[in-house]
Amino acid sequence: KGKTVVVMINDPDFENEGLDGPFGGKAMTYYGRWTYKYEEAARQGAAAVLIIHDTSPAAYGWNVVNSSWTGTQFLAQSKDGGKSQTQANGWIQKSVAKEIFAAAGQNLDKQMAAAKQKGFKAVPLNLTTSMNFENDIARKASKNVIGVMKGTKRPDEYVLYTAHWDHLGRCTAAADGDDICNGAVDNATGTAALVALAEGFAKAGAPERSVVFLAVTAEESGLLGSKFYAENPIFPLSQTVGGVNMDAFSMSGPAKNLTVIGKGKSQLDLYLEAAAKSEGRTPETEPTPEKGFYYRSDHFSFAKLGVPMVYFEGGDDLVTGGKAAAMAAAEDYEKNRYHAPGDEFDEKWDWSGVMSDLKLYYRIGRMLAMTDAWPNWNDGDEFRAVRDKSRNGK
Repeated sequence: KGKTVVVMINDPDFENEGLDGPFGGKAMTYYGRWTYKYEEAARQGAAAVLIIHDTSPAAYGWNVVNSSWTGTQFLAQSKDGGKSQTQANGWIQKSVAKEIFAAAGQNLDKQMAAAKQKGFKAVPLNLTTSMNFENDIARKASKNVIGVMKGTKRPDEYVLYTAHWDHLGRCTAAADGDDICNGAVDNATGTAALVALAEGFAKAGAPERSVVFLAVTAEESGLLGSKFYAENPIFPLSQTVGGVNMDAFSMSGPAKNLTVIGKGKSQLDLYLEAAAKSEGRTPETEPTPEKGFYYRSDHFSFAKLGVPMVYFEGGDDLVTGGKAAAMAAAEDYEKNRYHAPGDEFDEKWDWSGVMSDLKLYYRIGRMLAMTDAWPNWNDGDEFRAVRDKSRNGK
């Protein structure tokens, strides 16, 4: 309480090869995410938090931290005006952390290894820190945009589609001086898909359940728009059957499979499998569960309050070039365009894979909107209890 805490990113068992371990082994949990580190430190009364950046457990390089945390930072307005939060949050490079620990007479590598073991207790560094900020504090209003198609038989039951319409605006400049982060893939593609799906539903006619098309703001600032809606829903979450989230479509062409983020978490997998079969594609578990993608997009705001949400990506086995081509494209995007000025529209984009994905999103939502079933989280899932409580009205 009242201290500046220096913490590691990810979970203690992130180096496990498999998915066995107290925190899911290789797969990152929400407890390993930077957002949770800040939230928990605030709950414990810390004055400040410094997260040690390390590329492997963070799942992205320092360049992503730099671009994402450069410039204006936004927080959702809270009832206490932020008084319950820490005074300062930040990241430090591992080399800087080594210097801090050395100044305290400690070995960073030794302490990081110890911190991965059950029973570890925080080590006092017996150092003091002085931080100085010159801040301009302003209140901004950014809107979630919502469209609703009323159901014909059960209008008070809702199927949800989400996509975030924001990006970073101006960010760290590229070598050519361009400092506009357009976010063409992340997530103008998802926003366009949301509009296309609404158009498709309108042409097909209203289904039995109501369908909600929600374009949320401030995802890049910490899922703020989806968090605000989930905590202040227009339509009760207890009456929201489930939903699908769309974030950054792949422009690498059609794939034989599709990558399901969080496969095995909920009964929505059955709907996705049925939809995928119609396209001749195979749903597969994400190849990089250590990156914690299930906790990094807007569906998570609803999941942690109990609403089953499915999120998938285009697939890592391309029709042309297979897995090698898919991996090369993904690495190129993360290195050269993700959260950078290079994420801009390209006339050479291959839209065929996007259209195949879009058909899957449509079919999943349509199936959910035409049934009276209430899919739940699978037994033992971290979100099952809150959903059962919500549905039971307790």
